Amino acid sequence: MNSSHPSGSAGFHTTPVFPRGFRCASRNVGLKPTARDLTLFTSDIDAAAAAVFTRNHFPGAPIILGRETIRGGSLRAIIANSKVSNVATGTRGVEHARRMAVAAAAELGTSADRVLVSSTGVIGVPLPIEKIERGVVGMTADLQGDPMVGAEGIMTTDTHPKALSASVGDATITWVAKGSGMIEPNMATMLSYIFTDAALDAATLDRLLRDAVSGSFNALSVDTDTSTSDTCVIMANGLAGTVDEAAFAAVLRAGCVRMTEILARDGEGATRLIRVSVKEALSDHEAHIVAKSIVNSPLIKTMVHGADPNVGRLLMAVGKCFDCTIHPASTSASINGFQVVAGGERLTFDDAIVRETLSRDVVDLEVTLGVGTGTAHAFGCDLTKGYIEENAAYYSS
Repeated sequence: MNSSHPSGSAGFHTTPVFPRGFRCASRNVGLKPTARDLTLFTSDIDAAAAAVFTRNHFPGAPIILGRETIRGGSLRAIIANSKVSNVATGTRGVEHARRMAVAAAAELGTSADRVLVSSTGVIGVPLPIEKIERGVVGMTADLQGDPMVGAEGIMTTDTHPKALSASVGDATITWVAKGSGMIEPNMATMLSYIFTDAALDAATLDRLLRDAVSGSFNALSVDTDTSTSDTCVIMANGLAGTVDEAAFAAVLRAGCVRMTEILARDGEGATRLIRVSVKEALSDHEAHIVAKSIVNSPLIKTMVHGADPNVGRLLMAVGKCFDCTIHPASTSASINGFQVVAGGERLTFDDAIVRETLSRDVVDLEVTLGVGTGTAHAFGCDLTKGYIEENAAYYSS
């Protein structure tokens, strides 16, 4: 990893595993033709929990219910379906989300207020709740310890399931997520579930989660579009006992950044991971604005995709941040460590060198503004014909 990015090395496991007391199951219940489309994640005992959700003004029914559920600060399980998002479905959609929680609770022997519901997929289609209610019956017999099984059941346009885990002392943290398009989170991410056997209360989890999300999932953008279903939740069942909070926070942040990079690289049609660093901004807030401007620019995305050394686009993306303090004379930029701008001017360089560095799987864009000490990072991907094809047919596929 480039040292300018905060992903670091947190002792991630070669093969992801669940913490003590967590299991999952997924199966096809008829929402998709054959692929897994319903997933259960469960703890053997009630777990302290916290969550953050989308800020979109059209939240899905599971978000409406989830905000109510998480107030209790305790969860036993998460049930999630793919294919249909249960968004823009009115009061009937909320009732279907409640029925989904009730069905999962009955299967697991807990109460519905201990079950968080997620749905992902097409917007504006009624949730086939009867298929879910029938399909969840017997899922406890399928519960097992491979988080990738659960990750597979929540995929939509993802090209592969996404899970990772790491150790913190005697405890484990596991991340399971999905997301490829309609991604620019605000206060959360696509669907991201974090599980740990560390003993932490709900208030502490909420504080640590928000801190971790701010520099990872909230720094991610595939296409500037904030989903109506974004959910990020953490559950801690305490079976590993207490852990050093600072160490836990560091690994939690590192894992959220690692998952953010995995999600960005799997953006719809993506062929490159773009990582942006902005340094010496007037403030962290202004650095964040500039970083997002760069990673969201279609011209930057196509520059990377075509390995086109049109580095003036970097200056364009910085310069359009009208409310930020930008001094051309102190602005410099580099691509994968190769400087292409100094003092606000394009440097003379061999186009072939820049083409080569833009052709790499990971493209690091670094901008130094020279006006302060603010820093920020952003994560994204290139814009390709594959993104257009995927989304032009999403509703009908």
